[in-house]
Amino acid sequence: MQSLIRRTLMSRMLLVWSLVLAATFVYTRPAMAEYGDVVINNYSDAAGMRPVVFAHWFHRVRFTCKVCHADLGFKFKAGGNQINMLKIIDGKYCGACHNGSIAWSVSNCNLCHSGKPGTPTQVHESTLQELATPAKATVTK
Repeated sequence: MQSLIRRTLMSRMLLVWSLVLAATFVYTRPAMAEYGDVVINNYSDAAGMRPVVFAHWFHRVRFTCKVCHADLGFKFKAGGNQINMLKIIDGKYCGACHNGSIAWSVSNCNLCHSGKPGTPTQVHESTLQELATPAKATVTK
């Protein structure tokens, strides 16, 4: 009798832990961009997708600047390229590596399209915008 109760209890615990584990993989909360990430929203909002969050520093620690900015043709400006899914699927830009053999393929949209809807194309929390915008001149009389 005790072994039957123990087995029932163990199977229920296994079921609960399986559901918890499954929920962790199924539920994906909207990713927020972090400092230094590039948010790309040239076409996403209009297409009903969340903006792309490109983890620049994650890629930068693995590759030299030359790989993406010279070999793959990325401009040194957030949103400077007219990247769309057709180009990526054709192996251009992100698709040069995100092809399913070097890195994950484009089949899971939420891995890249994880930004907060409405976020503009930008280097997230960058001081570049402040440095590039001239200060308002003060007029003294």
